[in-house]
Amino acid sequence: MAAKFGDVDSRVRRTRQSIRDALVALCSEHDFGALTVQDILSRADVARSTFYTHYHAKEDVLVDVVDSLVDDRAAWISKHEAEHPEGFTGDPVRVIFEHAAQNAKVYQVILYGAGDGRPLREFFERTSREAEAVFRSRAKRLGHEQRVPVEVVARAWAGELIGVLAWWLRGDTGYTAEQMARMLSDLSIRGRRWASGDDRSGAGHTTGTTP
Repeated sequence: MAAKFGDVDSRVRRTRQSIRDALVALCSEHDFGALTVQDILSRADVARSTFYTHYHAKEDVLVDVVDSLVDDRAAWISKHEAEHPEGFTGDPVRVIFEHAAQNAKVYQVILYGAGDGRPLREFFERTSREAEAVFRSRAKRLGHEQRVPVEVVARAWAGELIGVLAWWLRGDTGYTAEQMARMLSDLSIRGRRWASGDDRSGAGHTTGTTP
């Protein structure tokens, strides 16, 4: 009897999940550059032919890990936005830092440019698009008129977040995820002049560019 489409899709999802989980586990034990496809096959307990049905190389698995991470984050943020229409809570940033702390090794592999930088570029683009969608939706809902094009704001925000996150993941900053979220939210809402102690930062000119 031929397998039903649903069964096939379920098997594909389980297989890809097993391969992603194997890579994430291996990244906590070994340098990504030293890992081989065979290492992943052995850990995931899948055949080589099965691996190459889904991926061309280990870098493709890492990009798939990025997509999975961002999909999970996007689902959480969408739910959070619906529950907090006023926005600007800083909670999504805190969740990002907490998730990164729980999966530090794989985040480090991604953010430090492994795989010829492709996973990092994917992470940046997905994060930028996610932020842009949130900022556009919020501005429309609150009736705000953008002073800076939203695509510029989103990419500036994503670049800042990723840069600080990569630095924080070194583990020697002394700041908690909650402290980092609060500082980045203050910086985003109040601006760099305020952050540097300059009280001349114009009140009422904040952009509110923080999830």
